[in-house]
Amino acid sequence: MSPTLIPLMHLAVNVAPPVFVDASPAGRRMIPLTGGIVSGGLSGKIVPGGDWQTSFPDGRLEISAHYALDIDGHGIVEVQSDGVRHGPPEVLAALAKGEQVEPSRYYFRTAIRLFTSAPGLLRLNAILAVSTGRRERDRVLLDVFEVT
Repeated sequence: MSPTLIPLMHLAVNVAPPVFVDASPAGRRMIPLTGGIVSGGLSGKIVPGGDWQTSFPDGRLEISAHYALDIDGHGIVEVQSDGVRHGPPEVLAALAKGEQVEPSRYYFRTAIRLFTSAPGLLRLNAILAVSTGRRERDRVLLDVFEVT
């Protein structure tokens, strides 16, 4: 049986400029996540957190974000999101400058685990989700899908 992807939520995550731990071509940085909106199947707000990234000389990013969602009428959901973003050098350079780039021109995917003790959301503890992402100047947009 093949897995099915079911839309779970949409995240519009506000981001601040990166904090560089190691600015070398294969360096580490942290992107502050400053808030945002949860919509779609769930609604609420994004609690600030961080996205730790490792950059590679070819422009690829390995992503490890950790933050929380405050879901309306339910409570807090912890998010652990690990993934990758890569694409052609000119596309990655445009993204780095904050330019709008068509999402089909680069690859941005994450695997997501959710953790909560909020009544009505306990089923989230037992699922794996995946997302497709889009980077904008001051936010990241994620379409999150439950894998069945």
